[in-house]
Amino acid sequence: MSQQQTPVMDQAVQPAATPAAPKGPKKKRRGKGKMIAGILVTVAVIIAVAVILWYFVFRETEELGAIMTDTVQLGSIQSMVEGSGMTKARNSASVTPGSGTILELYVKEGDQVTEGQQLYKMDDTTAREAVNAAQESVDNAQKDLQAVYDKIAELTVKAPHSGNLREVADLKVGDTVNEGDTIATIVNDTKLRLSLYYSYAYENEIKVGQTAQISIPSIMDSRTGTVEKVNKVRFVSPEGATHFEVVFVLDNPGTLTEGMEASAGLTAADGTPIYAYQNGKLEFYETTVVKAKASGPVEQFNLLDYADVKAGQVMVKLGAKNTDEEISAKEEALKAAQEKLKTANEELAKYNAVSPISGTVLSCSLQEGMEVQSGQGISIADTTQMVVEINVDERNARYVKAGMMVNIDQYGTPYMGVVESVSMTASGENGVASVPAVVTVDNFDGSMIPGTYVSYSFVASQSDNCMTVPIAAVMYVSFANVTLPDTLDAAPPEGGDGMTDGEMWPEDGMTDGEMLPEDGMTDGEMLPAEDGDMTVSDGSVAVPQRSSGGAFAKPLMAVAIPGGGVIVDGGGSMGGSMGGTGDDGTGTIVFVEADKPPVNAILEPDPAWECPEGFWAVPVEVGLADTTRVEIKRGLNVGDTVYIGRETQSADSWS
Repeated sequence: MSQQQTPVMDQAVQPAATPAAPKGPKKKRRGKGKMIAGILVTVAVIIAVAVILWYFVFRETEELGAIMTDTVQLGSIQSMVEGSGMTKARNSASVTPGSGTILELYVKEGDQVTEGQQLYKMDDTTAREAVNAAQESVDNAQKDLQAVYDKIAELTVKAPHSGNLREVADLKVGDTVNEGDTIATIVNDTKLRLSLYYSYAYENEIKVGQTAQISIPSIMDSRTGTVEKVNKVRFVSPEGATHFEVVFVLDNPGTLTEGMEASAGLTAADGTPIYAYQNGKLEFYETTVVKAKASGPVEQFNLLDYADVKAGQVMVKLGAKNTDEEISAKEEALKAAQEKLKTANEELAKYNAVSPISGTVLSCSLQEGMEVQSGQGISIADTTQMVVEINVDERNARYVKAGMMVNIDQYGTPYMGVVESVSMTASGENGVASVPAVVTVDNFDGSMIPGTYVSYSFVASQSDNCMTVPIAAVMYVSFANVTLPDTLDAAPPEGGDGMTDGEMWPEDGMTDGEMLPEDGMTDGEMLPAEDGDMTVSDGSVAVPQRSSGGAFAKPLMAVAIPGGGVIVDGGGSMGGSMGGTGDDGTGTIVFVEADKPPVNAILEPDPAWECPEGFWAVPVEVGLADTTRVEIKRGLNVGDTVYIGRETQSADSWS
């Protein structure tokens, strides 16, 4: 181009040269050179812009690279949950000595100990004194509380024995009774007692239980009685004779009373009559003055003089005064004293500690004769059974059940674990929620070390004899600007029906061009695995790539999650339905190669999807997935050719 322009420019300047001005032509030649250079630069810029526009705008799509395809195949997909966790002993305990000197040490690191075995010995004099003082405080607090309960019990006055009431107090409901006030006198008049004195000359003739005839002059009759007591007292009569006391008891037929004069006749062994020094008077067998032992208003009282009562019968019921507050205060005092006693006993146990469990001494920082410092002690663990705490991705938590077998690997050494429990509460980190679970592992040989990391894996779910395509074939897109087909199922190939279940799109699932599933969808959530989730090798749901707003749909990609494992993601929203449309109008498609549109093809796909020539966008329902392939539940037939990307020189297969 520059060679053509130069002659033209030379012809244009030749007529301007004249011999009359010899210096003029030199100046014009310099200006001509600058003009030529400027034109050349301008032309070079124009050429560069044209090349860039051609490369990025007008270049044919075939320049992106050859189309890569794969076929729909029958196979099996297994969803594996993988991750790592830390081991710890099933049972472990730490023993911390009290302050003082270790007098004797009975164990060392690595020793096997049994529950209750003494570990060391220290001087525990001070600790024992503290326990004794605390125990005394507890005893006193218990007595104080019992005194309150006893006081409350005394608000109800009961008859101490059966009898007849005498001298009943004049009380009515509402009256105040003070402690010590007399309520009534109860006399047991069912029996009567008679005390007489006999000469010591008959000392050996009168015995307890001996029968006597009690003569009562006032009724001019006698009653049979017995000797109840013989008291060897010394009563001297005015005549100078010495006598002892004999107490008789007799039943009261109801006609006898206290104060009646009576005498008792006895017979010696030889038949000689024995007479008392003088007559005596009958007394009631038992007399009790009932007094109030507490103060309070009368709530119940219905007593009369000469009324009969039985033992334990309520005589008066008094109301309590601030007893609830008093009981509460005493109970709190007792609780505090018991806590101090517990602490004192725990401190005492530190001076002559025994092993709380059977197991292995993992560490021992004690030595005989040393003064115990803070943090020193003995650690014991039963390593025959270990536990591994794992965190399972929330999308796979539903697959984890108690009793499930788990493969455990620690630095190449395999173990078999069992899921013991699964938490009902999830925890979130970096936008990913996980559910804690506990796995138990038998470790009889002690090869698994506590506090170390292990890897784990287990089968969450599996699909056999299912259609599969490469993960790169599945796209997660927006259906906002397209019309979906009437059916999700592909046309049957020759010799088959091609229908997974014969279902059609829901009749009522159309809303402004969007297809909605009948159930299973809530605010962008994906259906469970059995209803269409894709799950990668660690059990995480494989989410197809989303395309919306004109952005080009990218392939699925694996993203690391906390605690190990990956979750397939395309960088878009984690919502949407697999094989239908989510609440946000999104779903999954596969580009299928065909000469004519399949019956379930989207006839006018969104240009943003960049459907390759010769291929048709087909909505599909996907299921499980591993690290390379995805289960197709509906929408394709075995043997279909699907688009998976273009060949490029870069690592990005989607150019």
